[in-house]
Amino acid sequence: MQTTPVTALRTIPPELAKRYEAEGWWTRETLGELLTRRLRAAPEVEFRVHSKVRPWSGTFADVERTARRLAAGLRQRGIGPGDVVAFQLPNWMEAAAVFWASALLGAVVVPIVHFYGPKEVGYILRSTRPRAFFAAERFGRQEFRPELAAGVPVVGVVGRDFDDLLADEPLSGTLPVDPAAPALIAFTSGTTRDPKGVVHSHQTLVCETRQLSAAYPPDRGRQFTVAPVGHFIGMINAFLIPVLDGSPVNLGDVWDPAQALDLIVREGLVVGGGATYYMTSLLDHPDCTPEHIARLKYAGLGGSAVPSAVTTRLEGLGICPFRSYGSSEHPSVTWAPYDAPARIRLHTDGTPLDGVELRLAEDGEILTRGPDLCLGYTDPELTEKAFDADGWYRTGDIGVVDADGCLSITDRKADVIIRGGENISALEVEEVLLGMAGVAEAAVVAAPDARLGEHAAAVLRMLPGRRLPGMGEMREHFERAGIARQKWPEELHAVDEFPRTASGKVKKFVLRQNLRNIASNVASPQQ
Repeated sequence: MQTTPVTALRTIPPELAKRYEAEGWWTRETLGELLTRRLRAAPEVEFRVHSKVRPWSGTFADVERTARRLAAGLRQRGIGPGDVVAFQLPNWMEAAAVFWASALLGAVVVPIVHFYGPKEVGYILRSTRPRAFFAAERFGRQEFRPELAAGVPVVGVVGRDFDDLLADEPLSGTLPVDPAAPALIAFTSGTTRDPKGVVHSHQTLVCETRQLSAAYPPDRGRQFTVAPVGHFIGMINAFLIPVLDGSPVNLGDVWDPAQALDLIVREGLVVGGGATYYMTSLLDHPDCTPEHIARLKYAGLGGSAVPSAVTTRLEGLGICPFRSYGSSEHPSVTWAPYDAPARIRLHTDGTPLDGVELRLAEDGEILTRGPDLCLGYTDPELTEKAFDADGWYRTGDIGVVDADGCLSITDRKADVIIRGGENISALEVEEVLLGMAGVAEAAVVAAPDARLGEHAAAVLRMLPGRRLPGMGEMREHFERAGIARQKWPEELHAVDEFPRTASGKVKKFVLRQNLRNIASNVASPQQ
């Protein structure tokens, strides 16, 4: 049996572990046991995939049977507790089957965002060393690359041979595993060259599922979930919270506002929020009518910058917005409840959830700890830098807390762009840009984006006599590099010299401010 590829997770202070257990945040229930118990209670709840290429319709019981047949097939191939199972799939039924099967086996599941390119996927597979890997034969621009999974013992490709891995008889029950052991590795782009592997246990994931379920409005309606299930919050909202609640699952494998508007009227589904992009692109679509708006009761916003202009607009349309703050490392830190006063819901990220602690360092950095905080990273150096001996997590974000105890994010120490809820490593994009002919230096920063919250903007210092490349040249270069399109810069600017600190570092906060000024037609990044 291959154990989880994690060498040095953080040490959780014993007094914290005892408190989380005494207060009921941590239980002895594993993900597999939670799924088994709740699926048994609601077998006939609908599970549908609204897709042009792979539509599917059935019930929880149908998906569970597929998951249990897959679990039995993997068990026959020697995969069990502690082994790693990775998947890169769109929001399809098979993604749920892989996730549930892994939980039933006590395996460590590694969801990979479906639009990640070969560079990211290759790194993730090398760093986690999965015993099984599942992918789509083809979806959009992505195509299964067998060389990436050459060292993986079991490979299943949806649309080709996925069904061959299903045993005739489903697995019964669950395999025993320590609830404090790793259950999931969620990869998120950070300030390093490669995605960061965030390790969660059964206890932290079960706690997070229960926290979010309790915080959501009870009358939120039948949700249409399009956030990628390869992303942490998309996975939670698609595969765990509905099972805990016994609520229907309706997945979309692409975000198409026209499709969403059609489903709102024809199927009675609702889009309940996520990154601000989902709500703004819906409201700005030419097919959006007062009838659609009247059916949208709530908008829970988080995962990227949440401008007050957006929350104020939603409130004015009769949609109740509420905000939250968290990350893959610490998924639910603060929450502005849906029934809180408008000044809290519209303009702050709320107060810490029950069981969660928050404090500000001297420089304003937000430090957090709580029962849903991850175990650390697959990279022990990152773990050592991010967590202290008392269990506090250094978020890399800067914030302020008002007299009501409500948090507002004011800046980020971490060099990350959050585009529509997806993290983009500035360093990774900069390194690709430096591979272009004529580029002497590159700085990538977040630029304001009315739909997505922010996007990547590249500021380049060119070699003498060389011109700034065009957007078409840049896109061709990134295509050849195999980088996910969401990471490609959406603006290119040139400078003769960068603003720098005394030690020579580029003052990125100056670049960010200048780009904000450009958006307001005030200044340019050359200033």
